[in-house]
Amino acid sequence: MPQSNTFAVTKSTRLQLGMLLTTCVILFTHTAAAEDSGEEQYHIPPQPLQSAISQLSEQADLQISYPAELTKGITTPGLTGHYTAKEALNKLLAGSGLTPRITSTNAITIEKTHNARSQPETGNVKPAAVTNPTPSPDDGVMLEKVTVEADSAYDPEYYADPYNKDYVIPNATAGTKTDTPIMETPLNVQVISKQVLKDQQVISLDKALKNVSGVTVTKPGTDVDSEIYLRGFNTYTTFRNGFRMDGDGGVLPGSRQQFANVESVEVLKGPAAILYGRVEPGGMVNIVTKQPLANPYYALNQQFGSYDLYRTSIDASGPVTNDNTLLYRFNGSFQSSRSFRDLVQGEDVFLAPILKWNISPRTQVTLEMEYDHAMNSGDKPILPFDSKRNRLIDNILHTRNFTGVNLEEKDSYFVGLNWSHQFNDGWSVKHQVSFKRGENLGTNPNPSSVNLATREVARDIFYERDLHDTIATYLDLTGHFNTWGLEHTLLFGGDYYRVNFDADVINGATSSTISLDNPVHPGPNMSLDPAQNIDVFYNTDNYGLYFQDQIKLPYNIHVMGGLRYQYVHQAGATKFPGQAPTPNDPQTDDAVTPRVGLLWQPQKWLSLYSNYAENFGANTGRGFLNKPLPPESAQQWEVGAKTELFDGRFRASLAYYDLTKQNVATNDPLRPTQCGGGSCSIAIGEVNSRGPELDIQGEILPGWNVIATYANQDVRITKSNNGDLGNRVQFVPRNVANFWTTYEFQQGDFKGLKFGGGINMQDSVVNFDNTFKSPGYALVGLMTSYSIDIGKTKITAQLNIDNLLDKDYVTNIGPSGSLAYVAFSTPRTFMGQVSIQY
Repeated sequence: MPQSNTFAVTKSTRLQLGMLLTTCVILFTHTAAAEDSGEEQYHIPPQPLQSAISQLSEQADLQISYPAELTKGITTPGLTGHYTAKEALNKLLAGSGLTPRITSTNAITIEKTHNARSQPETGNVKPAAVTNPTPSPDDGVMLEKVTVEADSAYDPEYYADPYNKDYVIPNATAGTKTDTPIMETPLNVQVISKQVLKDQQVISLDKALKNVSGVTVTKPGTDVDSEIYLRGFNTYTTFRNGFRMDGDGGVLPGSRQQFANVESVEVLKGPAAILYGRVEPGGMVNIVTKQPLANPYYALNQQFGSYDLYRTSIDASGPVTNDNTLLYRFNGSFQSSRSFRDLVQGEDVFLAPILKWNISPRTQVTLEMEYDHAMNSGDKPILPFDSKRNRLIDNILHTRNFTGVNLEEKDSYFVGLNWSHQFNDGWSVKHQVSFKRGENLGTNPNPSSVNLATREVARDIFYERDLHDTIATYLDLTGHFNTWGLEHTLLFGGDYYRVNFDADVINGATSSTISLDNPVHPGPNMSLDPAQNIDVFYNTDNYGLYFQDQIKLPYNIHVMGGLRYQYVHQAGATKFPGQAPTPNDPQTDDAVTPRVGLLWQPQKWLSLYSNYAENFGANTGRGFLNKPLPPESAQQWEVGAKTELFDGRFRASLAYYDLTKQNVATNDPLRPTQCGGGSCSIAIGEVNSRGPELDIQGEILPGWNVIATYANQDVRITKSNNGDLGNRVQFVPRNVANFWTTYEFQQGDFKGLKFGGGINMQDSVVNFDNTFKSPGYALVGLMTSYSIDIGKTKITAQLNIDNLLDKDYVTNIGPSGSLAYVAFSTPRTFMGQVSIQY
């Protein structure tokens, strides 16, 4: 009989789900019992200050009086969050040169601040923008022009506010580790904000990265594992708040990242070795997680969608002590789903608590943890392939599965402790120690060939259990000081990473066959052969020291320069049944990788930049006598321009880069048969990637946001002995574009209603040998949502539709003898959501 598609909920799963629901009940019971602090929820959009004050006065039932000329020419970016009425007014007036004075219980007068520059900003709000209006005869008194300091426009608490709706984040840490404004960074850095993640209902990393040019994601199956290509180079490394997460067994760990605690996603394009060590040269992806909040916040989200998708997530944060010295945040989610593919299913439990101790205004300590337990089907979609005619035989249902339920169990643990101290206004130190463990196990029947005469699929059976540990620490010392009129931001740092990997593989006793037309699972010959057990283990030590200086010169010229010394040592062994472990040749490499950049801001809204960077990467090739090859290297030149408009709510960047990866393993013509009967390798190959990239994101008009990206990436092999000179790199499209837009009504009867949509496009890709081309595609998506405030609670209902036109296509076709591994398009899907925020 066919294998059942019923998902078996284990006792452990029921216990984990019960714990999650119990935690949810406790948190929300605590919320309901919390003492009424007099706070209300405010959503005041960006507008002239006068109308914003009127809106606050009406909502808070306050009598606010002031001369009309005081607010002429002053705008406010608005206010979102829970505050008392007086706190809300203070935040609207922040940076405006105005201050409130209480005259009675519900009456307030607004006056000019005698020394506006000395007034500190308060709360999670951008400073009001002040212009110098032209006086008219009826104006009477005209306000003097107020100057706002350039760096005061960035308030981290404003962007961390859960109610913040900005598509543009002005600062990022991925490029420099110094939280520098993107407009002052001579690098190509893009940030996907939490509002974009909300609007698109992003629950996996591949969907988030569609919003950045030059980044593509391939999914070899319908399970959660993906491969990320940045500027044409695939990477198995992602970062979590700067903490390195290396892949294991060719699996990218970030592709399994649960998004319950994700605040934003940063992408640095181009070589990142100067700060992060041994990585691929295309760039790096940094996942920024949510941090504890000083104001109480609680949220419950319930999502439901096509193919039995159910996902519940909770978010709770606030102070533990009355003086806000101890803050907490807890994020958790439970997800279960199926697929359009037969027998494919999955379930995930995720918990992420975090505590922050504010020892003093200058010293903080944060302890954070994550636990993720997942059970997912390891699906490997295939189609028959006629290798003689180089033709794909696409005549079977795309839903058909040849591997079975094939559940793979995956557990992930993370513990991190970091502390920071600010010695004075110029110097600070930050230290982090982290540990991450990944455990995977499962039996995989992988299709290996198709016999069209007998209409059977042969499958190779193997069991794998692997353990992947990362222990890491880094220390950064940052200084801000002036020398001879030059402003410096200096960074000294060092890091150490140790990676331990252990994989235990048992192959099947014989091949298992299953029908191509009517597969009956699990199929025959599924037994394993303990005599074919192989144990592979290795450990890698990475040491790094780095230095960077960002200098601000006269005439708005910014210069950045730095270098890193990297030392890597790797050793390992392989053990076969009945034999002692056979050590592999240890490999020791070191390198110095520099990076320099120049940026000029002729106007505050325009930046022109250029940079040069080198990279240091791993080389898995083996030469004569199985000797390891030297590490890969890379060099990149890049020029570009950035613009920031509408008071920083809109940003666009245009860049052109030329990136060459060197020391790539290629055949050794002098030793064609001396390595296991085949050719040895030498490190003389090169791959070049070049092309323009365009990224646009932000708010054009109040409530109207847009994202538009385009990349033309020419990625080719430029030096090789493998007969593939001039070939394109597999699965990297030449042209990739994405467009997304939303509009939310700001007032009137339709206030709170939002609708939007977008299109994601890419052209054809080729396989490894460039012998077969997969067609391109264009996918349309839509969304709509409605939010309403009921007292202190915000309730939102949302619906997203992906692949609206129900496009059916096959891509990433990789022929292998009588079959081809492929990726099928997911049919039209719906995802709904109901969220409650308090």
